[in-house]
Order: sequence, then structure tokens, then C-alpha cells
Amino acid sequence: MQPDTGEPGQPGERVIGIDLGGTNVQIGVVEFGDEPGYRVVGREKRKTKPDQGVETVIERVAKGVEKACELAGIKPSQAAAIGVGAPGVVEPHQGVVLEAVNLRWDEVPLAERLSERLGTPVYVDNDVNAAVFGEHRLGSGRGASHMLGVWVGTGIGGGLILGGDLYYGHFLTAGEVGHMLAIPYNPAGSRSLEHNCSRSAIVERLVKLIRSNRKSLLTDLVEDDFSQIRSGVIAQAYRAGDPLVVEVIEESARLLGTHLAGIHSLLSLERIVLGGGLVEALGTPYVHIVAEELRRSAFPDKIKGVEVVASRLEDDAGILGAAMLARERLGDPAYSR
Repeated sequence: MQPDTGEPGQPGERVIGIDLGGTNVQIGVVEFGDEPGYRVVGREKRKTKPDQGVETVIERVAKGVEKACELAGIKPSQAAAIGVGAPGVVEPHQGVVLEAVNLRWDEVPLAERLSERLGTPVYVDNDVNAAVFGEHRLGSGRGASHMLGVWVGTGIGGGLILGGDLYYGHFLTAGEVGHMLAIPYNPAGSRSLEHNCSRSAIVERLVKLIRSNRKSLLTDLVEDDFSQIRSGVIAQAYRAGDPLVVEVIEESARLLGTHLAGIHSLLSLERIVLGGGLVEALGTPYVHIVAEELRRSAFPDKIKGVEVVASRLEDDAGILGAAMLARERLGDPAYSR
């Protein structure tokens, strides 16, 4: 999605943003003008294919960058910088992917490798951090000093803005809300927030209940092929008032809201931004349920005024956030590339 931001009047600084996922790579050449003016002037999307190894993935990313730049009418070396949002644990100062399970990567110096290949400074961060940073600088988080972003999709990821910038913590892993225990005495594999509130968890529960003889529109919508249940199909059934889908979605939204209330009580946040495929598909009703439950449980009363909003950048949050990170870190001696 390309938000209506007001395009720059004249060609401005161009920065490449890359959203590197375990399945797909999304690339955008972003042209920045007067704040907050920007537009994506070249795009490319490719399959990641992590099973083919690190070298192949890096080359596929590089080729995708070259294609997006061709569409934008520039060479990669003419971009001011490249930003990458990568899954897993990232050391952002050196641009090393320390561990990315869905890519099968350990200790991959991605910034160095891509910079050598493309002749442009490269900066790397965690993918959800990048998306949250994008929302903070350009989207629903704009102007908030203290903000939590929670992305609900296949899994659940998070990013934390404190004092107007990303907060990493001592071990560089701050914001991993999806792996916090939500129901600690459940059986192993069903205890975390991600195990209970992600789209994958919701689909698993829906299928289990349908197979135990609960009725649902989903059966007809996917013609009995439950592997085809995605966020859009769930949203379609939810909007149609399907009792089973409404029950499961609203239970998961309330659990998420209760859990976020604890985080908010600890950190006293100004704004919480919800994003990811499930949030985009379900929209305002889902956000309202999460917000209602959060305000019910948060303490003290003063903090119940926290803003809970949906992502405005939606699917572009990753590439725009990665581009913004690179743009701000260019020339900063704390970041080597």
C-alpha cells in the first residue's frame, strides 16, 4: 500500500528499503522530499528461497535491488543508502544477522556482504523493528515519544520506541512480545502470546474446532481445504458474523489486550500501534477490542488514556522503515556501514 503522504515536488534523496522475510523479499526505492514527503519510485518482490543457502539469498536480494533501481531510473550505487529489515536477532551497529531461524542463518554479516555487492552503504535491523520505526517516523506513531508496535501475522513481533528512538536492551532483543508467556501453565508449545494470538494459532484453533463438529462459514469459503485459511478469509467470515470465527477472534484479541496492559503498566506508553496481516485484514473492530481490554486491565487509571491505533503504512511499513533507518544512520559513527 502506498499511503497518501504528499509527494515531493522535486526529485529528492533516494534510499532503498528491503523487507527480508523467510518467504518473500520486498524492495522499494524511496524518494524523500520535505518532511514527511516521500514516495516509492521503484518496487520489486521476489521469493527468498532460504533452502538454497546464504549466498543464493544474498544474490537474489541484490538482483531484486538492481531491478527496483532500474524501475526507478537509477543504479544502486546512486542511492544514498540501503536499509534492510531482517528476521531474527540482529546486531544493528555492525549489520550482522546473529540468528534467523526461518532463514537458517547464524552470524551472517549481511550489511558488509550487500554493501560490497552493490557499492552502497547498508544498514540492517530486525524486520519488526524496521516496520515499527517506519510507523513512528512516517505513520501512526508519528510524534509519539514512547511507543510499542505489535505486529500480528503468522507470528507476533514487536518493537519498542523509548525517548523517540528504537530501544534494544542489553542483549539487543527488546520488543519480543510474542515470546512472552501468556498462559504459563498450558502445555509446552501453547504458552506464549504467539502460541495463542497469532494468525497461525487462530487458524489452528479454528480448524480443531471445525473438526470437532463446530459449524463455520470457513468450510465453504475454502472448500474444505483448511490450508487456504489466511487473514483475508478469516476477516471475511468475521465480517459475516460467523459465530465460531467471532468467538475465536475476540478471545484472542482480549488476551492480547490483557497482555499489553501489563506491558503498558510497566512502561507507561504514549501510543501502541497494531500492525501485521491479521490486523490489516480485521481492521478497526479488532483494534477496538484489544484497546478495550487493555484499558480495562491497565493500572493506574491515569494510563488508560493511551492511544491504541492501527498501522497506517500497512504492508509498506517494512520497506519504509528500513529506508528511514538507513537514512538516519548514514554517517553516524555508531553504525559502521
